[in-house]
This record gives sequence, C-alpha cells and structure tokens, in this order.
Amino acid sequence: MPTSGVPVCRIPKGTVWPARVDQHLADGVTEDGVDRGVASACLLCSNGCGCDIAVKDGRMVGIRGRATDVVNHGRLGPKGLYGSTAGASATDRLTRPMIRDGGILTDCGWETAMGRVVEVSKRLLREKGPLSHGFYTSGQLFLEEYYTLAVLGKAGIGTPHMDGNTRLCTATAASALKESFGTDGQPGSYTDIEHCDAIFLYGHNMAETQTVLWTRILDRTRADDPPVLVCVDPRRTKVAEEAQRTGGVHLAPRVGTNLALMNGLTRELFEHGWVEETWVGEHTLGVDELRKTVDSYSPERVAEICGIEPDDLRRAARIFGESGNVLSTVLQGFYQSHQATASAVAVAVAVNNLHLLRGLIGRPGSGILQMNGQPTAQNNRECGADGDLPGFRNWDNEQHVGELAQLWNVDPLVIPHWADPTHAMEIFSYAQEGSIGFLWISATNPAVSMPESARIRQILAGEQCFVVVQDLFLTETARLADVVLPAAGWGEKTGTFTNVNRTVHLSEKAVDPPGQARSDLDIFLAYAEAMDFRDRDGAPLVAWRTAEQAFDAWREATRGRPVDYTGLSYEKLRGPTGIPWPVNETHPEGTDRLYSDAVFPTDTDVCETYGHDLLTGAAVTEQEHRALRPAGRAFLKGAEYAPAHEPTSEEYPLLYTTGRTVYQFHTRTKTARSRSLREAAPDMWVELSPAGERADHDRVGSGIETAVLQDCRLPRPQSAGRRRTGEGTDHRRLRTGHARRGAADGRGSADNQPGGADTGVLERSRLRRPVRRPLMHLIVYLGLVHRAEQTLADSLRTVAQGHAQHPDVFFTCRTLASMSDDHVRRLTPIVERYGEQRHGDDVEEPDRLHADGLTDVRTGPVGLLRDLQDLHVLGTLVQTTWTVIRQAAQSLRDGDLIAVCEHASAETSRQLSWLNTRMKAAAPQALIAAR
Repeated sequence: MPTSGVPVCRIPKGTVWPARVDQHLADGVTEDGVDRGVASACLLCSNGCGCDIAVKDGRMVGIRGRATDVVNHGRLGPKGLYGSTAGASATDRLTRPMIRDGGILTDCGWETAMGRVVEVSKRLLREKGPLSHGFYTSGQLFLEEYYTLAVLGKAGIGTPHMDGNTRLCTATAASALKESFGTDGQPGSYTDIEHCDAIFLYGHNMAETQTVLWTRILDRTRADDPPVLVCVDPRRTKVAEEAQRTGGVHLAPRVGTNLALMNGLTRELFEHGWVEETWVGEHTLGVDELRKTVDSYSPERVAEICGIEPDDLRRAARIFGESGNVLSTVLQGFYQSHQATASAVAVAVAVNNLHLLRGLIGRPGSGILQMNGQPTAQNNRECGADGDLPGFRNWDNEQHVGELAQLWNVDPLVIPHWADPTHAMEIFSYAQEGSIGFLWISATNPAVSMPESARIRQILAGEQCFVVVQDLFLTETARLADVVLPAAGWGEKTGTFTNVNRTVHLSEKAVDPPGQARSDLDIFLAYAEAMDFRDRDGAPLVAWRTAEQAFDAWREATRGRPVDYTGLSYEKLRGPTGIPWPVNETHPEGTDRLYSDAVFPTDTDVCETYGHDLLTGAAVTEQEHRALRPAGRAFLKGAEYAPAHEPTSEEYPLLYTTGRTVYQFHTRTKTARSRSLREAAPDMWVELSPAGERADHDRVGSGIETAVLQDCRLPRPQSAGRRRTGEGTDHRRLRTGHARRGAADGRGSADNQPGGADTGVLERSRLRRPVRRPLMHLIVYLGLVHRAEQTLADSLRTVAQGHAQHPDVFFTCRTLASMSDDHVRRLTPIVERYGEQRHGDDVEEPDRLHADGLTDVRTGPVGLLRDLQDLHVLGTLVQTTWTVIRQAAQSLRDGDLIAVCEHASAETSRQLSWLNTRMKAAAPQALIAAR
C-alpha cells in the first residue's frame, strides 16, 4: 500500500510538478476489462485530487488519478486509492427509508417516510414557527445540495439554525480569513509550493492528512535549492523530521499555547525590522495596535509559556523574516482551542498577520492555505448551509440580504439575519431543551464525532426533538433517528465541489445508487415540493430539478461577489482539469491565487463580516467598521494569550489532544469498509510522550497497558484505545483528544489571572501627583467599583457554570471574569493610596443586583437570556462608575488612576459588547421558540 513515503521526483524551484498516474483496480479487474472511466475528484480529504472512476458491469471497480488535473497531476493518496469505491458495494448500505414505529426503526417507502417528515415539520412551523427547525450537515455533500439546503432553510423555513460538522474543525479558517481579508476564500495556491523559499506548517500534520500535497513538498525539499520547513506541532511527526532535515525548526509548544507562540513570532518581525513598512502602511489597518499587543512577548517569555527554546523561536522568526517567499499552511492543531472559537480564530489570524506584515501575499511562492479537513467544506461555507449567507454575503448588511431576497423573490424579513447564525453546539443545546423540535442531520455522524458524545446521544434519542437522518449507512446517529433516509454516495450522483485552493471539479454519476437510495439533492427537492415552499408570486421557491440547473442557480447567487462562479458551467468543467474560482469575464480561465493587486474585499459594503473582538467574539457594528474606512485594506488584528481554564495538576497531570492517521477518515464510516485501510489502521490508539509514559508507569506500574485511561481520570466521557509511546516534548501529554484535567465535573476550577507590564501605566505615572487628603466621595466610588468588579467576576463565573452546556457562554464568561479580576488587581494600589468605603447603601448596590437575579442561575433559553441581561446591567454599573472616577482622576492629575480607569473602561466595553452580541443571538429562541 502506498504511503507518504513514496519516491520523490526532486523538482527544482520554479519547475512544473510532473505528472505521475496512480491507479487501483479491484481484485481480478484489469485495465482492459474496464468498461469506462467517469470524471470525478476524490472525496476522502480536502486536497480534491482529480480522478476517473473505473466502471465495469454497472459497478465502480477502481480509481485512477487524472494526469492533466492542476491539483494532483495524476497522484492519489491511500484513502483515495483504497477507500473511494469500497463503500459503494458494501452489504450494509441503506437501501430503503425507515421510520420509528413503536420505538423500533422499520423499513418503509419514500411516501411514508417523507410524509412523516413533512407532517412534523408543518405542525411545528404552525405551532412554534421557524425557530423550531434546525439543520446539521457535513463537509461531504455537493455544492448543488448545499445551496438547495440553504435556500429551503433560509427562504423556505426562515431558520437561523443551520450549521455543519465543519464547525468542529475548519470554521476557524473561514472566520480567520474573514477577519483579516473581509471574506472567506483561500489566498494561496498549491502552485506556491514550486516557488517558495520556506514553508511553515502550523498544527498541520500534512504527511497524515494530505499525502499528495505532502509528496509535492517532498519533491521540492529533496531537490536542489529546497525550501526550508518550519513545523509547529507538539509531536515529533514526519513533518517535524523533514523540517529539521531541511535546516528548519520544529517548534513544539505546550498544548493550548499557540497564541503566545504566534505573538512571539510577530514581535520578532517588529523587533528586527522584518516588516515592509511602506506596503503595510498602504495596504493594511491596525499595525500600531498589533505592535502594542505583541510587545511583551519576548522570546524568553514565550519560551516559559510554551516550553520551547528561545533560540528556536528566534530561528523560526528569522526564516520567516528573511525568506524571499513563504507559504503557510494551517490545520486542526491551530483551529481547535481551549479558549473557544474567538481565541482559535486569533491564532489563525496571527498567521495571516505575518504574511501581511511582510507583504507576502498574492504572488507566486507567497501564499496562505488555511486548510480544510473535508473535501467539500468550502462549498458548505460558500453556499450558506453552515449558517452564513450564500455568496459570502454579510448577514448584518441589509443590502446583501436584499440581494438574496430579490434573487429568491421572497420578503427580506423571511431571511434570518438579526444575529450571528446559530453554531452547532448551540443547535444541539436547543434540541436538548426542545425549543428546536425538528433536527435534520445529513451526511455526518454527530453521535460519534461531537464533543460530549454521551450527551449528544441522549439528545438524539430523546422525545423532545424529532430527528431526521440521511446517510449511506445505519450509523450510530441514524440508529437514534425518528426517520432515516437512504442517500446516494460519491459516484452515484452528479454534482460539483471545491477544494482548499478554490479549485472546482465536476463529479459525474458513474453508477446507480443501491435500492431506493436517492441523491441528497433529490431528497431536499422532494421535501421542498412536499412542503410547498413558494416565493412571493406563488411560484415554487426551489425551481430547479437537476444538479446542473441547481448549479446555474448558484452561479447567479455569486454574480459580483468575491466567490464568482458566473464563468463556470458543467460544459466547461468537463475539461481536463478543475478550475479555481473566481471565474468570470475578468478571469475566464480561473484565478490561481487571490489578492495579486493587494486590494482586499474589506469595504463595509462588500465584506462578509464587520469583524469581531478576537478575545471575546463580540461583533463590530456597521458604524464602527465604516468609521475605519477600510478602502480595500486588510486588517491586522491581535489578542492577548490567556492560560487554559483547566491547567494540569498533581491529580490531572496530562494534557489530552487529538491526532490524525493517514489511513482513516473522520468516524471511519467510509474508510473502515476498505479491507486495506482497515488492516493498516484497525482501531484507535493513545500515544503518550516519553515523560508521560514514565509518570504513568510510576503511578500504575505494570498494569499501564489497560489502566492508562482509567488512571487519567478524565473528567469528560472517553473511549478506550490501545496505547503507544510517541515522540514528543516532555509536557506529559496524552496524545489523541483534548481533555484537560480539572474538577470532577469537567469544568475546572482555576481562573485566569492575566498580568504583564502595561506601558500605558508606566508612561502616565510621570503625571502622578499623590493626593493623601481624605476625599470622601471618591472613596465611596472606589469602594463601589471595587465591589462591582468583584461581583461581576463572581456573577460571570456563576453564569458560566450554570450554562456550561453552551460552550461559548462557559468559556467566554470565564474569560470576561478574568478581566474583572485584573481590574481589581490594578485597582488595589489605588485603594491603598486613597482608601475606600466598604459599607453603605451606595457601595452595596452591586450585591443587591447580584442577589436580585444572579444568585441562582436560571435554566433554559429564557433563563440564559435573563442571566445575560442581568450581567449587562451589572456591567453597565461598572462601566459608568469607571467613567466618573476617570473624570475625578483627570482633575487630580493622577496618571496611575487615569491609566487604570482607561484600561478597565475599555475592557468593560468589550465585556458589554459580547453580552450585547450574545443577547441578540439568544433572544429569538428564548422569546419565540422556548417551551
């Protein structure tokens, strides 16, 4: 079986990667015996390799790489070769719909199954409205299916509850691209490999996840004038070994410290003059703020936080700062964070920052690939099946919403756009509470893949929510459904999909699906027809009936947007290779890389988002964004590193993180049905770093093989697996998964106490004129703000603990609490100077607010909304108190107090901004759909 260790071609810099055709045919089948080849592209990683499906006697019997395709030049990886066709002929394929009758799933016909779905859907829409419906999809459907789902969900039903399993992996990539460049869309190209001088791989074990792309890199690194590699990964992987072999660096940070590492790399660029100041001044915004954010992250401080050598950080920064052209790739190691989405986005944004600071974007050899994990995740994001608006439109821009309303001929008010779309974890929380009573799951297996899988299974099995599952097999999720719909798979239907570097392929139908299985497109069309979704003129809302007609409708949705497909057609895609978007009159043959003119889609009327606070996730308003006057300039954004909420301890000494294997894909629904892949990787395993191995042996002795997971005392649900000793740094790290040690309930007990020098305080201290005379009213207000900050911190933690089923609330409230803790710390020397009044009606007002609403956390959607409101009231008291104290500090000419007031006031504004954003998201579900 071929692996990532295939022979290399030794390709010099600037040389076109030569073709090499890989092929696999079923036992007993020869090339001469194949009836025909059908054009497609591989669906078992995000690389998107062009291929032809071998067909014999109406069956798929093999696969061959397409030598003419721009993505893979004929090559295929192990999963593509051995896993693509194995599931098509599996005996356990779903072939008939099923409904739950008397608690048991039984076979039925399509009319019965769809009738049950439509009956429940109509009843809930009539009784509870569109917020009763949720859709959870995949990164493996076709573009035409995503777009159809987006239209029926957004314009037919009008629900904001749409997301995909991409939320768990590469939603961070999309968010980071939007924050930096204004819209989603990969700036770089695979062809940058042939032209670069250095390649940085951040949290990206490419040798396991994209073997064809890794081979392309090896063909460069083993040739003359090779690029230098820098690998950021806690483990010593094949990528790390190649980095050291090329004279590069393996940076192995502690799990959860990526942001500190990136801040250190960014600081080094500023420190050594590796910033293209003129280019940055002309094409970016925010450089001064970024410089201030990273200023304290010296190599020594970063080394202490991350557990690396200071000189390794310096070496990596020098490679980036002095190389002529740099390609960066990013994947799960950077996308998944203990600080929830906002902080993970900050880490990915930091990669974009490095390229912007050096102007290394939009030219051969200088690109960014914020990689995807699934083959069609990009289409999920483009089409809006993940909750975004189709065509990279901004849900907060009325003009963008109006464009879709005109295109679909519906009232703009039907399209949900009052707040951020509902993310996957929130959808399942709503389903648990019953305010979402109808949940449709397509082509994914959340009973296995979602965090807190035991809780997810309880939700899916409960009577409070009607669950529809469409899939190829009776997965763990399908077994819990009320209705199961058999779907056609790859090679059994026609459609298009787009890979990481925006290359669009057409996958033609090669064989018929088994039994009564239907394409996902046909299933969605049947639902739309049965629901009788109409536009405002009474015509069918979804007017298309074939995949090609759906594609043509999608093309119109992209017209004039950055993701422009208007120059593409099925006929054009039937050529020798896939084509990267945008494709239009300006770029009729496609676009290899974006932003070659250094003009970015950041204008307020163009951008896909107005941006967010990278620490809290609070949204930037249209007015705030417009005031920045982006004018086609990219944004440089930074955020402070915050330690994990659940640090290691004597009781819980191991860090738990996830890994990948080259031979299996996701929950193995497809790849486990390939004998070759199953033999190569038959089950899951656990790796321990050498230090962790020694520590565990000391604790559990010779029984370590079977006792390791029990001894870890993981506070979250876990699965058993074989154990290996991995090569890695001595951070006592458990290797596959990420469960940090904390309190027995899994939520931890330690809170962040961020410190560090504040240059604003140091500069302003020169203005200080200490005032020692009693200031009776000032000390009342100092006592008030002291008590209010402490109460706000306690209340935020209370709400976090009480609503832990909402991960963004849990993690963000704890982060906001740490801000208030920091304000109290900064206030302490001021109180020591002036004194404070600790008792009295005015000082005790925060306690009354806390007692009135936040002593006992409420439950359910309404309870969450009320708790957020009470936090906002308390935060507003804090904010206004800091405002009036600052005025007094100005009069006193106390530079220290002025600095504390300004810092605390700015941070409190961030707290209030997030609370406001989260209340807007919670209000519709709480006030309309909650039971």
